[in-house]
Amino acid sequence: MNYTLNQLRIFLKVVQQRSITKASEELHLTQPAVSIQIKNFQEQFDIPLLEKIGRKIHVTNFGNEVAKSCEVILEEIERVEIRKMAYLGHVTGTLRVSVVSTGKYVMPYFFSEFMEKYPGIQLNMDVTNKAKVIQSIERNEVDFALVSILPKGFAIEQSTLMHNKLYLVAKKDKLKGKKIKSPKDLEKLTLLFRENGSATRTAMEAYLKKYKVQASQNMELTSNEAIKQAVLAGLGCSIMPLIGIGNELMRGDMEIVEMKGLPMVSDWNLIWLKSKSLSPAAEAYVKYIEEKKEAIIETHFAWYTKF
Repeated sequence: MNYTLNQLRIFLKVVQQRSITKASEELHLTQPAVSIQIKNFQEQFDIPLLEKIGRKIHVTNFGNEVAKSCEVILEEIERVEIRKMAYLGHVTGTLRVSVVSTGKYVMPYFFSEFMEKYPGIQLNMDVTNKAKVIQSIERNEVDFALVSILPKGFAIEQSTLMHNKLYLVAKKDKLKGKKIKSPKDLEKLTLLFRENGSATRTAMEAYLKKYKVQASQNMELTSNEAIKQAVLAGLGCSIMPLIGIGNELMRGDMEIVEMKGLPMVSDWNLIWLKSKSLSPAAEAYVKYIEEKKEAIIETHFAWYTKF
C-alpha cells in the first residue's frame, strides 16, 4: 500500500460530495485529475470503494470505513502541522464557531482584536438557530458555540461573555392610546414569533405561558432581523433581544413597552465540549477571552448597560 495524503483528501471529498464534479470544484482541480487520483487510490484495494450507478456515485460499506479512517488521518496531520507552527512561535489553524442568530451582534466584537493579533488563524463562523448550534457542538463539528441557554445531556466548559436582555418592543407610537398594562393585555395584539428551535421563541413562549397569555393573533418569521423589520413596519409586537435593536431605539423608531416580568435576562455563554482536546488556536482564544472580555464590553457595549 502506498497512499498519498492527496489521495486521501480527494477520496474523502468525493465521498462527502457523492460527486466527482462537486469534489473537483471544491478542491479547485479538474475532473480528470480527480478521477485519476480516485482510480489510483482504488487500485490499492481489492474491494470496491465506490460504485457508479447511472450518473450517481454510491459509497460501499468498505468505502465508508476507509473514508472514516481518511478523516481521522487528515485531522491528525493537521494537528501535527499546527503543533509544529506553535513550536515555531506561530499560532495557526482554523477556529470553527457556531453562533445563535442573535449572537451575530455580539460575537464579531469578541473576535476582531484576536484575529488581528493572530493573523495565521482562520475563522469559520456559522450563524443559525439554537437547535442547530447545540447539534454542532454535541457532534464535535465546531470548536466553540455561543448560546444563551446552556445545553443539557453532555459535559461542557463555558465562559460567560455578557447579559442577554429581552424586552417587549413595538413601533414608536404603535400602541398609543391602547391600554397595554399587563401581560394579559398582550392577547389584544398581533405577536411576532421566531421559528421553532430558536432560543428567542422558547423564551417568549415561556413568558406567555407563565402569565397565561393566549396569543390570538400571531405571525412567525425566521430571523430576528425579519422580526425587527416587521415591528418597524407596524405588523405587530414581539419580545426581542435588546442587542439587535439599539440603533432603532436610540433613533426613536422603536420603543420598549414596559411589562411585568420583563426584561428577561440570561447570559451569552461561549461553550465547548469538556472532553475536547483544544488546538493551540482554540487554547489561545480561551485565554484571550478571559483576559479581554470585560474591556471588550466596556469598549463596544457601553450603550447596552443603559437599558
